[in-house]
Amino acid sequence: MRQISREQIAVMNIQYKYFPLTRFLDDAVENGVKNIELWGAAPHFHMEDMTWREIAGVRHEIESRGLKLICFTPEQCVYPINLSAPSREARRRSVRFFEDSIRVAGELGCDKVLVTTGTGYFDDSDYSDAWKRAAENLYGLGELAAHYGVTLALEVLRRDESNLVYDLPTLCKMLKELAHNSIGGMIDTIPMALAGESPSQYLQELGEKLVHVHFIDGAPRGHLAWGDGVLNMKRYLEEFATFGYQGYLSLEITDGRYFMEPSLSVAQSIRQLYSVLHE
Repeated sequence: MRQISREQIAVMNIQYKYFPLTRFLDDAVENGVKNIELWGAAPHFHMEDMTWREIAGVRHEIESRGLKLICFTPEQCVYPINLSAPSREARRRSVRFFEDSIRVAGELGCDKVLVTTGTGYFDDSDYSDAWKRAAENLYGLGELAAHYGVTLALEVLRRDESNLVYDLPTLCKMLKELAHNSIGGMIDTIPMALAGESPSQYLQELGEKLVHVHFIDGAPRGHLAWGDGVLNMKRYLEEFATFGYQGYLSLEITDGRYFMEPSLSVAQSIRQLYSVLHE
């Protein structure tokens, strides 16, 4: 049976938002991690405020440390970004935002961009229209992604974040409708756990169309450092290994408890992960 390896572990900078990006990059190296996922938001990387020279500078900071950027994740849950918004201008802004994200990924030497559907109204009064708007816009972005050699990783959100793609069945429905080679699905272990699902179910349904994973602990809510929640890391890793998952497992640690000492959350999670991977 193929084993999950250290080379598949990645770390993300979101809990470092009160520290310089270089602190995060140095911590990745310190903890023996070779891959990073870049959260695109201020103060580290808000692309709308950056010049191409500044973007190239961030690429240099990453590559000069021997790190690999495996996914660009522009902030899309806090800012006014919603591919399925009822407002035409809001949708146009959202599409432009993701188009720029794909181009920026190319400049960063990164072949993956995280995307979400956005959401319709939670009373489902515009559900059909919202679904259609999301699908149309995602397909268009897939066409641009193909041109740049980028894969879009469509993330499942929590049910209180979106009424469109919030579990495995809705993800499969959207991917089937899109049927685009440059768009795949991804797991976030928190929405997955809240939906009562498991990695093996995603792997059985999606196979190679599972292109990325946010791998974090939870209680079951919260994006926690491993060891601070109740999720079964060892079982999850065994399931990924059993199905021969070859992508990355990225630590998206977002809970506010880690903002003052983000380095500890990475060190704790990596220590827990590496101890299980060595068994």
